[in-house]
Amino acid sequence: MTQPYKTSWHELSTWEPEAALAFYGAHSAGSSKPRRFPMVNHVGSRARAEGGRPVGGVFALTAPNYTGIPSHWMTYMAVPDINEAESATASAGGEVMRPATEVPGVGKLSVVTDSSGALIGLIEAEPFYEVEAVL
Repeated sequence: MTQPYKTSWHELSTWEPEAALAFYGAHSAGSSKPRRFPMVNHVGSRARAEGGRPVGGVFALTAPNYTGIPSHWMTYMAVPDINEAESATASAGGEVMRPATEVPGVGKLSVVTDSSGALIGLIEAEPFYEVEAVL
């Protein structure tokens, strides 16, 4: 990854999504209400939209798939080609922790580390759509 990329998506993965929505809703004046949107294999996802485009979400951690993983924020950097970005990451001494996965309506997501082991997400985004279904 030789060029800087824009931050594209922020996702809170949590065991208590309703409590998180209440907390962040109370502390985000002027933000739109989080809305549900469909994501295959991402049960409980909700997005916050700015200008009609989703920019972040809340993902419900569930057992047994996520047992032992604490609640956390993940930032995703926008890349034009996720496969190329994964190759560049590996060539630069990083590691692909979760290979690119297609998320309908969002794009392809991947989780990598830099050469020091720090995690970051990558996203090759689909054109975003207006989120319609209100919570």
